[in-house]
Amino acid sequence: MSVGRGEHVDVIADVRIGGEGRDLMPLAAVDPAALYDVHLAGGEIADIAPARGLARRGTVLDGAGSWLVPGLWDHHVHALQWALGATRTSVRAAGSAAEAAALAARAPIRSDGRRIAVELRDALWAEPASVAELDAATGDVPTYLLSLDLHALWLNTAALRREGVEADLSGVVREEAAFDITRVLNDVPDADADAAVARTAQAAAARGLVGYVDLDMDWNEESWRRRVAGGFDALRVDFGVYPQHLARAVALGLRSGDPLTGVDASAAGAGLVRVGPLKVITDGSLGTRTAACAHGYADDPHNHGLLTVAPDELVALMTEATAGGLGCAIHAIGDVANAHALDAFAASGAVGRIEHAQLVRHADLARFARLGVGASVQPRHALDDRDLTDELWAAQTALAYPLRSLRDAGANILLGSDAPVAPLDPWASMAAAVFRTADDRAPWHAEESIDAATALAASTWGGSLHGARIEPGAPSDLALVSHDPLAADEPGLRTMPVHATMIAGRLTHLA
Repeated sequence: MSVGRGEHVDVIADVRIGGEGRDLMPLAAVDPAALYDVHLAGGEIADIAPARGLARRGTVLDGAGSWLVPGLWDHHVHALQWALGATRTSVRAAGSAAEAAALAARAPIRSDGRRIAVELRDALWAEPASVAELDAATGDVPTYLLSLDLHALWLNTAALRREGVEADLSGVVREEAAFDITRVLNDVPDADADAAVARTAQAAAARGLVGYVDLDMDWNEESWRRRVAGGFDALRVDFGVYPQHLARAVALGLRSGDPLTGVDASAAGAGLVRVGPLKVITDGSLGTRTAACAHGYADDPHNHGLLTVAPDELVALMTEATAGGLGCAIHAIGDVANAHALDAFAASGAVGRIEHAQLVRHADLARFARLGVGASVQPRHALDDRDLTDELWAAQTALAYPLRSLRDAGANILLGSDAPVAPLDPWASMAAAVFRTADDRAPWHAEESIDAATALAASTWGGSLHGARIEPGAPSDLALVSHDPLAADEPGLRTMPVHATMIAGRLTHLA
């Protein structure tokens, strides 16, 4: 029987389970070379038996000897930003301000009269950005270059004038001023936004993803209700709330883990979207040189970054969120920011995770586990930023991009992409975590790599300590892949072919 996307599967036939993953996917007497049938019912795995050991009833998906793995999650995505960025001009390849300005000048002029370019990386340019250089290339068309880390924007004079903001001679605006302008740039017609999000969600499902945590800087409840009503059904979604909307969320009774209300129960995506955490950004980023660090940046020794939320304000926000039933996702990149975030978890009694944790004091590693704070990290950033880290954080004494150290300290690791900062591809994240390289260079700080089983568990909903399991009674959020992910080399893991993905037994992708 042929099956297609949207159908519910009753039996996944002739699949391999286990191999080196017996601890992750426990079965009695698993034979890694044997084929099994996985029987599904009511959104769960009902039974697992040797191939044809039980009658195959209902809709059968032929696994053809492929590997069955738990459905994957990306724990940090900016869904709309990622979707819109896919259609915008990239200046990532630019090695100088002049090159970036020339690339931006080729960006199409939108219907609102703006040009937008993305993926600006200027930290290692020999000469700094200047508004004069950008003006010379782009003229009087308002032009915006969004940094890859999302924490800065380079604007020409026409754009600065249009947005009513002031900048120094560089034309660069940072942090909250940049976030405010980014919200304006992302204010596209709902139909266009929703279509873009749906396209990228379907592409994510094709990579074995069954869900993501959406941390767009907007009031996301309304957007996701509209998307589900419009037919969105490709992924599970937990959406974040930002401080400016915290009082509104609490007044509406939004609680982390609760399903989105006001959705037609007959909609295909009904039940897929839930309330996520309060997201608080407490410092900047490495690339923008605003992450709050104990020691100065190499190119500006007096610059220690900045805390964008004062420690007492952070405790107050987290206490209010906790009282209202919201978990917390606290952005902290520098070691000072991470220390303050951990302090705030301890003081407020909040539950949740720290986002990024890119520079962590050795003494703070064990506090993640002691406080029950998850480490929501993006392994691809370590590879993208390896040169920046070696150059700009040379004086830091804290540990940069720890993974194994966090695992060994007992922290629950949750992997993600921070898309669009890195591509929304869980296999790329896992490969970066396991192999610590994505090119012909030697692994960067190989001592911080983690094993493939940990990376796979960290790419499921529960994270490395509570990873999804393939066993009777477990949710039938699953993916079929070509190879055993726990035995793959770096290219094989990063480019893993995905044959099928399903949520509660319903096919969201079929190759």
